[in-house]
Amino acid sequence: MNVLKEGWFTESDLMFTGFTPSIKVDSVLVEENSKFQHIIVFKSKQLGKVLVLDNAIQCTEFDEFSYQEMIAFLPLNSHPNPRDVLVIGGGDGGVVREVVKHPAVERVSQCEIDERVVDVSKEYLPFMASGFDDPKLNLHIGDGHDFMGKHTKSFDVIITDSSDPIGTHVWQRV
Repeated sequence: MNVLKEGWFTESDLMFTGFTPSIKVDSVLVEENSKFQHIIVFKSKQLGKVLVLDNAIQCTEFDEFSYQEMIAFLPLNSHPNPRDVLVIGGGDGGVVREVVKHPAVERVSQCEIDERVVDVSKEYLPFMASGFDDPKLNLHIGDGHDFMGKHTKSFDVIITDSSDPIGTHVWQRV
């Protein structure tokens, strides 16, 4: 399915049969293939900038804060002293932006597999990517599973901010 057609973006997410959102596109800011996925950032009058990975909407400028705050502050406020935090994924930077705001957090490690998502977010989504500039952050580019294998029992809180799994293969044991 051509997701950008006649001035509209139509999500081609296979998770929800019988439903697909479409958003009017004012302009495409970037569209490229990284080593791992297809990346699109476009501007919409109603939603602002929109990040799309593999043809699935990841976030919009209009409402990204609600997801980022919830995924960050629920686990942080459930821990008595979340000094050392790991974020797996989250290449747009929004979760890290929120995590570094917590007064108990001293160190944040982030492991993101796709460096292009980080770079694109810094360039086109600076309102989310601002957390990448925080001195508490140590950004690692690589596979989160491998990272976890090397850093067992090292974190007070671990937050996974990844794309939704698509297809039956992701549910099979590796």
